[in-house]
Amino acid sequence: MEWASWTTVAVFAGRGGVSTVEAGIIDGEIDVHTTWAAGEAHVAVQYRGGSHWFTLAGSPVPCPSADASRALHDDVVEAVRAGGAATVPD
Repeated sequence: MEWASWTTVAVFAGRGGVSTVEAGIIDGEIDVHTTWAAGEAHVAVQYRGGSHWFTLAGSPVPCPSADASRALHDDVVEAVRAGGAATVPD
């Protein structure tokens, strides 16, 4: 099975933070992780230095390729920086 993953560390969430499935809104300095496999991208965030990952609202999403999931990861990082209760971008 083909898969790929990316992690961007120490991203400061903009005002309003990000929206997670398990913990609601989180803010501050967070890590962003995207895993792609079987045509889906799964996006999770954690407080910087934390040990618990939280599913970003809107994840998982259909994603046709590893390259597309890398682009999605970059879009998610930008959405996190923008804040406003960010979710996985459309």
